[in-house]
This record gives sequence, structure tokens and C-alpha cells, in this order.
Amino acid sequence: MNLLLIAIDTLRADHLGCYGYHRETSPALDAFASQGVLFEKLYAPAVPTHPSYTTTYTGQHSITHGIVTHCGRASLSPQAPFLPELLLQAGYTTCAVDNLSSMRPWFGRGYEFYIDPSGRHPHRHAVTCEEINARALPWLRAHAREQFFLFVHYWDPHTPYLPPGRYRDLFYDGDPTDPARDSLASMRKQLFWEWWSGDCWFGQLPQPLRDAEYVVALYDGEIRYADDGVGELLDALADTGVADDTLVIVFSDHGENMYHHGVFFDHHGLYEGNVHVPLAARWPARLAGGRRVPHLVQHVDLAPTLLDACGVEIPATMEGRSLLPLMTGDADAPLYDRLVTQECTWQAKWALRTDEYKLILSRERGRDLHDMPPRELYHLPTDPCELHNLADERPGVTAQMEGELEAWIARMMEKNGLDRDPLVAQGTTLGRDWREWIERKGYW
Repeated sequence: MNLLLIAIDTLRADHLGCYGYHRETSPALDAFASQGVLFEKLYAPAVPTHPSYTTTYTGQHSITHGIVTHCGRASLSPQAPFLPELLLQAGYTTCAVDNLSSMRPWFGRGYEFYIDPSGRHPHRHAVTCEEINARALPWLRAHAREQFFLFVHYWDPHTPYLPPGRYRDLFYDGDPTDPARDSLASMRKQLFWEWWSGDCWFGQLPQPLRDAEYVVALYDGEIRYADDGVGELLDALADTGVADDTLVIVFSDHGENMYHHGVFFDHHGLYEGNVHVPLAARWPARLAGGRRVPHLVQHVDLAPTLLDACGVEIPATMEGRSLLPLMTGDADAPLYDRLVTQECTWQAKWALRTDEYKLILSRERGRDLHDMPPRELYHLPTDPCELHNLADERPGVTAQMEGELEAWIARMMEKNGLDRDPLVAQGTTLGRDWREWIERKGYW
């Protein structure tokens, strides 16, 4: 059997049709999900990109593998289990069409072929799905008769949302400069407005830009663009004749916040839009189509699942669980009744999520760029957009969940020989220079 792992960066689940979205952003992915298994509740245990993909590859939580942020000097231990290495040792031809290894060297571990088409871009996440496919499709056709593991990483719809022209007006009607639609007013007080208002993004949009929904529509256009790219890749797989015995998994590393909670078009915080991401699998030889799994799962489960599917022993140091029994229908019991997740970009926060509640906790006693309270409690069935903080109204639930979260962190720190929360120890994505710049500008 073969393995094709497709990552669509920065893709929140609730902007796809198969998760109930009202716009036709994802016809190819919707069809793919209907042919296989859709997981309704995949959550990112670590945000942003580097921690998330490291977790995906190692099957370990960030507090174990040590990569909690983009900055700092942390490096992945050579002893950490790593999915491509394990598959290469098992006889798979391994290939990534990706550029993560240009940012952190461990992302190239275990790949016989590593194809990075992003070098011609000053910002590597600006590589397009068409450029990715121009490299991935020829490789797939050339190696289809080998036992292969192929990882394809699409950066659409990561910021800046600038899809090709034919996608820009798919989902928006009206005038984005209309003063009556000025939903970007509060963003103009943030440093992010200063960043994005140059030629790299907002400067390329209609001026003066006022309507946040226009930017949301651009994000949706990027999703449709990436969806077309995925469809082309899946068609190429079908043309090789090996699709029936190829397990294809599509997922994202994290989502994106649009403009709630003071977070505009970026992946800060631990709100649902940022940590709830899609996961779908298709394997015609083993999986029946049309199955939906409603249980909580997480990125640490992906590497064990792929190893289990191809009969490779799962290392004991991996902390995730194989999802294969849930995919085949051989099991239906939930694997988890609660999940822990962390974010270390512009904040340094932990969260505990159950099917009913989410507690978001700031353990770094300091300034939060978005000025949110240190404890946030949301009742998800009645408040799915997390707009009503119940931390003070339900102190018993808050205290219980905080105790559970602190106990989990303490156990994991003891297990890994840590004497300090790594989010506090390493700091956020903001290095000293950025913090000083923000202070000079008066944002703090």
C-alpha cells in the first residue's frame, strides 16, 4: 500500500462544505470526504506551524518534543520518533513537496526526495498550489509503481489572502470601501494593520479598505483555489492506477481567526477557528465511504495511524493513538474525553477542551497583545463562537478544569524532566526586538 499525506496550511474546518459551510469553497474536498471517512473534531495540540507539524511527524505533544514556537533555539532531538524516517526504514520511497525544512532542518528527516519549489519567493509561504503540483504530479507519475509515502504541503490559504483573480470575486458582493461597513476600524489600532497595509497585502486591495467580510471572502477564495489544486492531485493519483491501495489523508496544521476576539486574519489564540481543523481519509481498499467520526482526535494521532495502516510498529515514545479502528469501523468508542492544546505565537496560553466546555488559561503572568483575561471559559454547545466568557459566572467549572489542566502540565513536565513551563521558558514568537518595537509604537 501507499501513503499520500496532504496538508492544506491554515485551513479551519468550518469553512468547508463537508463541515457545513454555506459557501461552495471545497467541492473537491467535499467529494473526497464523501468517498471516505470524515473526522468531525480534529484539534491541534500545538499552534503555530512548526510545533504543529513537529507534533504530526513525531506523534508527541509539544511539551515532549520541545518545539512550542517559531523562535528560540529549541531543536528536535535526534532520538525523537519521526514518521518519514520510520517509513524509509520500512522500505517506503519517501518524498516531500514542501519547504518546512528551509525553516527548521528536522522537517527533512527521512525523506529520500525533498522538493522545495518556494525558493524563488521572498516569502516562502507565498508558493502556490499550482507550483506545488508542478513538482508533485511528475514525481507521483514517476514513482507510482513503488511503495511510496508522499507528503504534499499547500500553503494556500495562509496570509496574505491573494488568490488568483478568477477566485477573488467568487464570494463577495458589495463595496469593500463602504464606510457603512467599517468592520476593520478596531484593526486600524493594531500593529497588524501597519504590517498588512503595505504592498505585501492590504495595499493590493481596494482602498480605503473597510469591510472585514471582504477579507474573509478572499480567504474563502484561497480555499477554493487550494481545493482545485487538491482535486488535480487526486485526479493524477487516479490516473496512475494505484488509488485503490493508497491511503490518502487530508488535514491542516491549524486554522485561522477572522475578526473575533480582536484577532484579525491570523492564528493567535486557542479559539475554535484556530484549533479545529479538517481531517478526512480515503482508502478504497479498506475504508467504506460516507463514514463520519464524531469523536475528539488530535494531531498526535496521525503518525501512529499511518504506521498502523502500513503495518509498521508504532514506537512506544509516540503519545498518540491509531485512528485506524475508527476509520474502518472496527471500533466506535471515543479515544479521548478531553484534549489539551497550547498556543505560543502572540500569546502563551494553554487550553483544556471537552465536548461541553473549553478553558483557556494564561500561565505567563504578563501582557497579552490582545488584552484578553487570564481565564476564559466557554460553553461550546450554546456558544460555539466563544463570545461569552463564563469564567466568573461558573467558578466551580473554571476551577475544576484549571486543576485538570495544571495536573496534566505537571505530569508532562515531570515525565520530560522539565522544571518550567516551556511556553514561559521559550517565550512567544515575539522576540525582544519585536517587543521593543511594539512598545515604541504604543501598542503596549
